[in-house]
Amino acid sequence: MSMIVISMPIPPEKYAEWRNAMEEFAGARRDEYTAARARQGVIRQGVFVDHTPDGPREIMVMEADDPGRTLELMATSEEPFDVEFREFLMSIYGLDLSEPPPGPMPEMVLDWRAPVPAQDG
Repeated sequence: MSMIVISMPIPPEKYAEWRNAMEEFAGARRDEYTAARARQGVIRQGVFVDHTPDGPREIMVMEADDPGRTLELMATSEEPFDVEFREFLMSIYGLDLSEPPPGPMPEMVLDWRAPVPAQDG
């Protein structure tokens, strides 16, 4: 299992739209969101907002077998929810998933997990 973390500034004038979408993905549209992430091989995802002096930032943490492949599937799927999700990313961030950002994926520099206790037996 691999993990990726992506941080993006949320334009302050888009914050209410972003927040509303997060509430929908966690609530009324949770089944659609869940189905999309399952299709894309996501095991776990967390989205955080960091209120910085420069404005809000989204911090997204995703666990998947192959995060690069997951992002590729998000960029190319023709499922209605996925198309709409790409439109959401374009509206909020100006992010076009079909045009990968320059440079490599974020580099993980530490991956710590609690040791699994030994089983008696």
